[in-house]
Amino acid sequence: MKQRQRHSAHRLNRDAEHLVWLAQGLANSGSNAEDAWWETELANRIDKLLDGNQEEVIDQALNRLNEIDAQAYDELANQAEAGVEGNIVNGPDGPRQALLLALPILVWSRYSIPARSLPAAVLAALRTQLKAHVLADGCQVALADFLFSPEQMPRGYTGTRRFAAHMEQAALNDEDLAISTAELPEIGQYISDPRCILATVAVPLGQPMLRWQETDGSRETALSQWRAQATPSLQTILPGCGLRLLLPDAYFSAWRQTDLEARGYALTATVAYLQAMLDLPASALKAVAAPYYERQLQEWRVGFCRLDDDQVLHGVVWPLLGTEDETTDVASEIEANLRQAGIGQIVMLDQQQLAPEYCDDCGAPLFPNADGESVHSEMPGMDDDTPPAHLH
Repeated sequence: MKQRQRHSAHRLNRDAEHLVWLAQGLANSGSNAEDAWWETELANRIDKLLDGNQEEVIDQALNRLNEIDAQAYDELANQAEAGVEGNIVNGPDGPRQALLLALPILVWSRYSIPARSLPAAVLAALRTQLKAHVLADGCQVALADFLFSPEQMPRGYTGTRRFAAHMEQAALNDEDLAISTAELPEIGQYISDPRCILATVAVPLGQPMLRWQETDGSRETALSQWRAQATPSLQTILPGCGLRLLLPDAYFSAWRQTDLEARGYALTATVAYLQAMLDLPASALKAVAAPYYERQLQEWRVGFCRLDDDQVLHGVVWPLLGTEDETTDVASEIEANLRQAGIGQIVMLDQQQLAPEYCDDCGAPLFPNADGESVHSEMPGMDDDTPPAHLH
């Protein structure tokens, strides 16, 4: 997904150099007509590389553009994503535009959060609700019959493209895709962790795909109705879990939005978890937030304590995403989320620059206490069946 990373200088091969040239040409284009030429050339080149399993060439070009040209980086990333999640497929009645969708769910629980196959009744209900509230009229749709954790999602551009091709054929038949669970990896256990259902929509070329592309639709209404109608169906397969459904959208865009919203949700989930486990009101808790640096700001970490005790009980990592850096007002966003959760005391160590340390024994991140020290979080009286004391 399109997350900016910092990379060392490196020499590009000829194919990567050509991608860089095309992306910079598109970024510097002065007209729609010129845009169309650059976009076609770039899309064709990306298709050839993915067909040849040469995803590393795209990664090399993205790494170089990240260092030298942010606008061209976005253009190349957008074209690569578009070539993976959206394709023209031949149906029995002519060509159709297909688009891979992600249906993200923010989840927290005191217990294990399942990743599991979806019963036929749940799939049928979700299909009805998607067509009624999220998709435009006349769409065909396929749902994958599995509730994925992030560790089980398709990997990379090539892996996602292969998965999308299977989904496209199912969408042309307006039927669901069975997922073989035998090959899916084991997942970690977290107190707060997203889950996702994958779908593909197909429509005749030129027709709208999503409800908010129609004149009487909007993203806000689609999200409100989706949450109201789909939450009860999903609650049946996520017992003992708190849920917040996000807006179904194009695969890469939906997951970027999930990454953003999962940070604040993790803070809210932590407060709810500690209230349930300790039988305390939120007003009896204290949160300590501090920035963590490796040459430059990498993330914030938040440690949670009782109001009258500095022992860190729990912690949340708030990573910087996309173009966020030291100039982004992350501190205010974290503080606002904590205040909304009803925390009794908030300590912002925004003038400190702590190093991101981890436990030598278990590898868990260390979290700040009120003295500005990074310490291991530890819940009192936890047994082996209790989920780990950090959030995803």
